[in-house]
Amino acid sequence: MVVSESSARRYALDPDVRLMLEVRDGNAAAFEELVVRYQDRLVTVLQHLVGDRDQADDLAQDVFLRVYRARKTYQPGARFATWLFTIANRVAANALRNKSRRREVTLQPKESGSLGARPLDSMILASSGQMPARQLDKAELRDIVRQALETLNERQRLAVLLSKFEGMSYADIAAVMDLTPQAVKSLLSRARCNLREVLEAYFEDGQPPAPQKAETTEATDVTQPHKEPA
Repeated sequence: MVVSESSARRYALDPDVRLMLEVRDGNAAAFEELVVRYQDRLVTVLQHLVGDRDQADDLAQDVFLRVYRARKTYQPGARFATWLFTIANRVAANALRNKSRRREVTLQPKESGSLGARPLDSMILASSGQMPARQLDKAELRDIVRQALETLNERQRLAVLLSKFEGMSYADIAAVMDLTPQAVKSLLSRARCNLREVLEAYFEDGQPPAPQKAETTEATDVTQPHKEPA
């Protein structure tokens, strides 16, 4: 992928892009620093996408391996996080498609690591317009948010995670998901409506959310930075 000189200069201001450029130049310590910065964040997002912590750990290693293999041809055509989660999105979609083909039984996700109980739970509840009237303990809160996220389709779930967990803009999420920013805005709006419905049913009637069946849309490999839409 050819990246313009102006675009390269723009994204070179991203400290993580600068680290990746050092990786391109053979600095192994810079790659280790990127892994430290993104490992837990990546695993948490992948766990929400595939529904299994062990698989999320494996997929995160796959993502970092692809990043390392692409180092010599890396060009800063997007923020590093945007590029990384673009790769993660494709890796997760491929894993879900392969799982569907093998007709595997979906496992219940294990407890998240230290970042699994981050304020992401409260952010998702707040974004859906639903906050519990009674105090929920951390385990119950984490479980109900996980179940609510599972009722979303894969595209809505990824958009919510990138927006609420990674704090990405519409433009950055659009780059990850190969959509327009307006489409992302619409996707997040629908996701909030869906979350509101399932959480309202739980808080009012105690009705647990029913998980969404996994999608099996085709996905391709990504090893080059995805250009951010205008």
